[in-house]
Amino acid sequence: MSRRSALRLGGVLAALALTAAACGSDSGDDQQADSDTPAATTAVQSTTEAPDTEVTMVQDAGDLLATVMNRGSLNCGVSGSAVAFSETQPDGSTTGFDADYCRAVAAAILGDANAVTFVALTAAERFTSLESGDIDLLVRNTTWTQSRDTDLVLDFGPTTYYDGQQIMARADRGFTAASTVADLDGARVCTNAGTTTEKNMADAANAAGIEIRLETFEDFDIVTENFIAGACDAVTTDGSALVGRKVKQEGDQSWVIFPPTPISKEPLGPVYPQNQSTFGDVVNWTVYATIIADEKGITSDNIDSMLQGGDLDAEAIRLLGGEGEVQTKMGLSADAFYNVISQVGNYDEIYERNLGPVGLTRDGSANARWTEGGLIYAPPAR
Repeated sequence: MSRRSALRLGGVLAALALTAAACGSDSGDDQQADSDTPAATTAVQSTTEAPDTEVTMVQDAGDLLATVMNRGSLNCGVSGSAVAFSETQPDGSTTGFDADYCRAVAAAILGDANAVTFVALTAAERFTSLESGDIDLLVRNTTWTQSRDTDLVLDFGPTTYYDGQQIMARADRGFTAASTVADLDGARVCTNAGTTTEKNMADAANAAGIEIRLETFEDFDIVTENFIAGACDAVTTDGSALVGRKVKQEGDQSWVIFPPTPISKEPLGPVYPQNQSTFGDVVNWTVYATIIADEKGITSDNIDSMLQGGDLDAEAIRLLGGEGEVQTKMGLSADAFYNVISQVGNYDEIYERNLGPVGLTRDGSANARWTEGGLIYAPPAR
């Protein structure tokens, strides 16, 4: 049975089930990798075909969703040097958690997860590039803060990773995993320029009553090089980034990450231009679609069999393009989120594929499912 036939059949079955339930029910409304891994292409030809389902397009030339559709590719800003989040590989491809969310948005809009042009940006460049229109979307370990939400002409999408700032230093300098900020008195601490980590570290040092020498560099590759060379006693950034660097570059050195409780809250997620609500809705619901699919156990491997076997509830049928779907009202094809899950995966697949190998586990963390004590939660698809 074809996927579209399965969707139609699923919609009919859902409608019959809802009718049988009577009126008491709620009626609110990169190169090609192997088949288990999304492609890691850095750029695509502008001839990418649009989804073959009828799409309602917004004709306003200022509408970013229409612009991306007409161009045939998504320009997505990433770090390019953030281990496990977005790394530019020697062959020019881009891999990582953030990179996969760029692909997910491309799959939703264009039906093709490969229809992405990745743009590697430093922390200092990222907001200017988005405001100027050089990129359509920023998915670059970017913290959602009040000042950024207020001062920048940008909007923040759902948090995809809940992080917190920590510090990394050498055990042979007397630091342990139980060390505190107070143990940094007199130390040279290095981090990225133009990030929230600078202010967080300064605030933490003041609160601890110590003096540190805070030095900043253009990107974390340079920060790490200085740390390895001994020019920095410690480095600080999001805990996930420190874990990634430790796994990738520690070698024979003994690096420790502390304090056990992060010194800040760092909700990371996608950012897009302000006053682009149609495009913003697509980004938001692309993220939510991966979360809902994770909640329901729908994966890139089993999505077709679940559709064909009638193993989906009414919400999943709507989300994947069946009876009651809302995607066409958003300007997308009905199967937009089917494309996201089948081509890129659900939240857990994206997480485990990229963050699992460096030791970042969901269990017991804020990034666990809300049903398991975490904060990963999506509004209902209806």
